Amino acid sequence: MLPFKQMIAPRCVRTVRIAWCGAVFLALCLATSLPSEAQIQSEISAINWPAYQDEAVRLLQDYIRIDTSNPPGNELRAAEFFKKLFDDAGIPNTTYEYLPGRADFYAVLKGDGSLRPIVLLSHMDVVRAQPENWKEPPFSGAIVDGEIYGRGAEDMKDQGLLNAMMLLIASREHPPLRRDLIFLATADEEVSDTGSQWLIDHHPELIRGAEYLITEGGSNLITPDRGLVYGIDVAEKAPFWLRLTATGPGGHGSIPISDSAPNRLVRALNRVVNWETPVHLLPSVEEYFHQIAAREPQPLAAEYRDIRRSIKDPSVLRVISADPNLNYRIRDTVSLTGLQGSPQTNVIPDTATANLDVRLLPGDEPREFMRELEAVVDDDHIRVDPITTFRPPNASPTDTALYRVIEQVVHEYSPQALITPELDSGYTENQMYRPLGIVCYGFLPVELTPEVEATEHAANERIPVEQVQRGLKMLYEVIARTADQ
Repeated sequence: MLPFKQMIAPRCVRTVRIAWCGAVFLALCLATSLPSEAQIQSEISAINWPAYQDEAVRLLQDYIRIDTSNPPGNELRAAEFFKKLFDDAGIPNTTYEYLPGRADFYAVLKGDGSLRPIVLLSHMDVVRAQPENWKEPPFSGAIVDGEIYGRGAEDMKDQGLLNAMMLLIASREHPPLRRDLIFLATADEEVSDTGSQWLIDHHPELIRGAEYLITEGGSNLITPDRGLVYGIDVAEKAPFWLRLTATGPGGHGSIPISDSAPNRLVRALNRVVNWETPVHLLPSVEEYFHQIAAREPQPLAAEYRDIRRSIKDPSVLRVISADPNLNYRIRDTVSLTGLQGSPQTNVIPDTATANLDVRLLPGDEPREFMRELEAVVDDDHIRVDPITTFRPPNASPTDTALYRVIEQVVHEYSPQALITPELDSGYTENQMYRPLGIVCYGFLPVELTPEVEATEHAANERIPVEQVQRGLKMLYEVIARTADQ
């Protein structure tokens, strides 16, 4: 009998040869069947971009002209707008009217299914506008001095329309798609998020299995001191709205009462608004400070590069805390937003209330925060109650193919740009979709000055035409590359 090693050697050699040949064959198949990045770039460059860019500007004007102010929303009108676009393009779509006049809209352009889908999410509702404060009517979609005016021009009909153009262009140009491209437009984001919640509760199969989702939340600002900074939203703070209710003896306003409900409330609020909540440095925020250090003068640049150490220095912490755009990143925040007492000046009420807009960092516990706040209030005649449903905040990683593609495309178009992970101070629907196992980012390649960005939710909301045109091509490059890897 042959030694054991000799008995098995021939079979092992054959197995190795077969496995090696199979691997080579698979590699050759992949090399011949999958387009290279150069091929994809060549196909993108061959597209007639001026025609698509003009189409995008015209359609954005049309979309802005649809009044979807929330309340009441009336998003069904916007869904009908998208339905016509996708019907004309032959792209399968469905409108889900879950309440009279309130609707979600879904469309999908199928890939070959070898990779998981990517979702392009936007909301169709907008906040209300005061027409008398506008240079142009808020639903005119007028172009003035190269800028498109209208409620939703920034939040977020611009992104919704560009998302739609991604599917329209892909359906006409036929790029290689290994992923399904899903277009999703929801209702009621600005008030109660009933649109996304209804879709997740009733039709999770539409998005289950998706790998990536892109929606609002990023910020691409051009400033004199830092230049161009792209903030890719990877996490958001969670709203935890609270109401303080004070009680005390009431009476006639002509006779002061020292322990009245309004007096108790004001004394407690003085402690609350001067309270500095504990510092909590998230990894993504630490990375943010590392990145922006390159645009800061010394000695601040050195402090930011080692922010975990330097933030323990009271002088550095004071500088960061004094900047509203930095302070919210390192701690839970409390904003006093409403006070209510007596409707009559000569009546001391027996109850008085205050509303607090609290935003918690990912990982922070609402019950623990309430205990800390109650200790600061320090008055057993004041009750603290939540007034919204708390959704735990969450985050997405940055070590993904999509994040790398975003970095590549941004640097190709704007080599001077600084790209950082962003912790959004506000809430986005990313929070609702991450628990489904989807990596969610806030990103739109539209570069704005602080002056223009400040018109979001304000009078004269607008977006430069040139940025719509440029952003269309940049976003398509991101989607086309990601859909193939």
